[in-house]
Amino acid sequence: MLVPILKQGDYLIASVQSELSDADLLKLRDDLVSRVGEFRSRGVIVDVTILDVMDSFATRTLRSMAHMIMLRGAKTVIVGIQPEVAFSMVQLGLKLENVATALDLEEGMALLDRQTKGDTRRG
Repeated sequence: MLVPILKQGDYLIASVQSELSDADLLKLRDDLVSRVGEFRSRGVIVDVTILDVMDSFATRTLRSMAHMIMLRGAKTVIVGIQPEVAFSMVQLGLKLENVATALDLEEGMALLDRQTKGDTRRG
């Protein structure tokens, strides 16, 4: 399943539209890491609102994606984790360590704005 990646100013927004296979998650990770450099993005938002399950592979892949994007010079925010998914993740001991999260796209954009404010690399 292809995940659309939209460019919104200095940010990329990937909105998951359906459940993703492990291969789909890896492709999303690779596409986002590549596009951060291509578009010189300062931030990435991954919207997972549609997901009703987040297993250990998905959690690990999102965490590694955020760390790879950080190494490319951008910030990542995961938005839209459903309450049931959050509960399950905690029960299973799954963590998105050092990865910013927000309630929804609007909050994610505001968080990225705060995190990138004062970043003068654009001149």
